[in-house]
Amino acid sequence: MSNFIRKHHIKRHIGRYALIILGCLIASVGINSCYVPAHLLTGGVTGISMIMLFTFGFPLGVQTFIYNIPLLVAAYIFLGKRYLMDVIVGTIVFSACLDLTKFMNDFHLVPDHMLSAIFGGVLCGIGYGIVFRNNGSTGGFDIIGAIVKKFYSFDMGAVIFSFNCLLMVGGGALFGVTQAMFTLIGMFVSANVTDKVIAGINHRKAVLIVSKKAEEIADGIIYEVGRGVTFIHGKGAYSNVEREIVFVVVKTTQIAKIKAIVDTVDRAAFMLIMSANEVLGRGFTLPGVELDKLRQGRTPVDTDD
Repeated sequence: MSNFIRKHHIKRHIGRYALIILGCLIASVGINSCYVPAHLLTGGVTGISMIMLFTFGFPLGVQTFIYNIPLLVAAYIFLGKRYLMDVIVGTIVFSACLDLTKFMNDFHLVPDHMLSAIFGGVLCGIGYGIVFRNNGSTGGFDIIGAIVKKFYSFDMGAVIFSFNCLLMVGGGALFGVTQAMFTLIGMFVSANVTDKVIAGINHRKAVLIVSKKAEEIADGIIYEVGRGVTFIHGKGAYSNVEREIVFVVVKTTQIAKIKAIVDTVDRAAFMLIMSANEVLGRGFTLPGVELDKLRQGRTPVDTDD
């Protein structure tokens, strides 16, 4: 059993590092195909490297790795070995990908600055999102933010944003306000896409239904929608009445059916619909239980009355 667990653990890590490499490659493509030709900046240490690239022509990937060395030492001292390993992998791979995709600088795939900012932000956001989703890191300001948060209880996102603002001001002073504004657009798009990738793009809806006819509603959902239902025991604070609360997670397209079932069975039911960014487990990321098995031993309830 221990060998099985060990093999599963190794496979999981291999898959995770493969996705981190993919994310670094996508982000590098975004930087070299969109940002660099348009003289736009990205955030973090890579942004500093880009300023030096535009000013002196220093290689982007080599710079990024060199500037990260003192930060990696600080991570080892203040954050420990466990944090350091993933950061080292991400930093080395990302730095290498930046120089491997350097040839894309000459293609000028997107001649318009606004499109460069938007599509560069989308590609960087997808890449960074894949890296972060797999507990990876590309180093840079992430390390500074983690250290500051550990010792001063500052919000990590606020610390990184503050450093990026300083970087954008410096870039604006060197390359003009217009470039700084396009850079800001790129950073905004990248941050939002990163959040979407981390949270998951397959959004679902979580539904809570409080009704006197909870079992009838549950049967209707099982038979009509084909989703499993969970009962949560609840008690009204004012009425002191105990009731079963229906809990179900469904696709967005199935919400209309849920509403119709609830309206048919109990128009006085209280229903709360919430967004669920990511749903894991049986019926979503794992094969669902066959509907016939759910129906075994149960008598259909007529919801037309």
